[in-house]
Amino acid sequence: MNKKTDINSIIGFFLIGLVLIYFFWQDAPQPTEGINTPPASTEKQMSPSEDDEAPAAFNDDSDRTVVPDTNQLPVQNFTLENELVRMDIRSRGARPQNIRLKNFDTYEIFEGKDEAPLYLAKDGNLRFNVDLGNELSTAQLNFQVVEQSSGKLKLQATTPKGNVYITYHLPPDEYQADIRIQTDFDVTDPTLHYAMRAIRHEKNDDYERNKTTVYYHMVEKDKSDYLSETRDVSKEKENINWFAFKQQFFSTIIRYDGTFPLVEMETKGLEGDSEYTKNLKASARVRNTGTLDLPLHLYTGPNRFKVLKKYGQGYEKVVPLGWGIFGWINRGVIINIFSWLETYGLNYGIIILLMTLMIKIVLFPLTYGSYKSMAKMRVLKPEIDAINEKYKDKDAMKKQQATMKLYQEAGVNPLGGCIPMLFQMPILFAIFQFFPASIELRHQSFLWANDLSSYDSIYNLPFSIPFYGDHVSLFTLLMTVTTIMYTYMNQQLSGGNSQYPQLKYVIYLMPVVFLGVFNNFAAGLSYYYFVANLITFGQQFAIRGIIDEEKILAKIEENKKKPKKQSKFAQKMEELAKQQGKTLPQQKKNKKK
Repeated sequence: MNKKTDINSIIGFFLIGLVLIYFFWQDAPQPTEGINTPPASTEKQMSPSEDDEAPAAFNDDSDRTVVPDTNQLPVQNFTLENELVRMDIRSRGARPQNIRLKNFDTYEIFEGKDEAPLYLAKDGNLRFNVDLGNELSTAQLNFQVVEQSSGKLKLQATTPKGNVYITYHLPPDEYQADIRIQTDFDVTDPTLHYAMRAIRHEKNDDYERNKTTVYYHMVEKDKSDYLSETRDVSKEKENINWFAFKQQFFSTIIRYDGTFPLVEMETKGLEGDSEYTKNLKASARVRNTGTLDLPLHLYTGPNRFKVLKKYGQGYEKVVPLGWGIFGWINRGVIINIFSWLETYGLNYGIIILLMTLMIKIVLFPLTYGSYKSMAKMRVLKPEIDAINEKYKDKDAMKKQQATMKLYQEAGVNPLGGCIPMLFQMPILFAIFQFFPASIELRHQSFLWANDLSSYDSIYNLPFSIPFYGDHVSLFTLLMTVTTIMYTYMNQQLSGGNSQYPQLKYVIYLMPVVFLGVFNNFAAGLSYYYFVANLITFGQQFAIRGIIDEEKILAKIEENKKKPKKQSKFAQKMEELAKQQGKTLPQQKKNKKK
């Protein structure tokens, strides 16, 4: 059997490689400082600000207006708490001082610490205040409690103009708190300021930094978008009803019951900082005349698709599940299968195994069709080789016409092995987006991997290899080895193509590229592709036992005897071939002249 590469396999792997390399380029950590590339016209480079100096710089306790007795009161923290969130509210500014998610830990839990609580806000990394005009801001006011009950806190501050009231309500078993800011004096078009120095939570800080940015929702278009994840930018957008400081697996989202006419958003990376990843800022103007009544909602929780979706505001768009058909497959199919398997309380490694098996079973008809088409091409190979030999030193167009005629007589589609592969590609790429974005896999262990949402490592290198990293991921190695085995077996099954001998080894380059791409990606993703390869091997052996090449050959010979009605496509191709055959000799004559 000739072992040369089949062109369908080359096309399929080439397309897969291009898309995966594109996704990797999008996800790969990129420097955020010293970038010379000019931003788009709607973006501008951030200028340095005092907030970039230290986390505490977000605390603006300076007095910009004369405030009576309440400003002399001691600064206190008041606590709101439910089953999911603990929120400490600071009396100075009436803003969240600490926000802890009770059911989550940071990556430090794997570094020998007994406790590694996860905070979205801590030690002054969060700023939340409203400019009320005339140099009056809630940041300078010291508030007193006027009402406190289970899950509710109402605070009051007195100014020369009148009273300011800020009310927090944290319902039971909710990640979203309701905030109401009111005054008993007139305020014209105030501005809400929200800024955060994002705390690092994950093992792969480069990847987390690369997935941290500002999302926003445009009311008129009913569409969500986000700032660049890899560049420091500032952008202004009109008619926004919510914006989110989105990290890899957690977000804080501010939503207004009305519409912000203008929001200025900024993001700035903090390369080399092991405690924080980025500075995120937003300033939102509010249309208002007369007394102020500003209803807001503050979501502080995980980027879990179904949790975010239940709010009915499009929050789930912060989960990067892919665009177009890839996102549709993830939202409509993959997430539902994954959630259903979760209900059985299985280990997530087993869930991935079962999900992979289900997907491969559903795709089996396409796989079978692809292999059957390869078998037909393999049966025809002796005749194709004879045509190649006959027209070896002759007109290439005549060789192509003879080959197409053979395919037509035999009833064989030369792209039959490639087309089923193209139908499977959307699922392949959807999965590529799904696993790195799945908080469900966060800190879930399986075999030697202690966190399926991050890379697994069986050995940490004392140095970093470009395009590979400073560790060895065993799941990635297994995926690469099985991909090479699959490539070799696929060549055996396809029978090769003597028209492209120069591409004999090119197809083996892609698995080597995957080795570098996946080494820093989620272990769950590499594990999925590894398991998919193993299942594919089983399908190959089963199909080899099912397909009878002698029957295929007999069927082809029978098809050759039947009268053929040429399709319009074939007619068009034949006309083009004939036309080209006529013009080529004339072109050669013209060149000689």
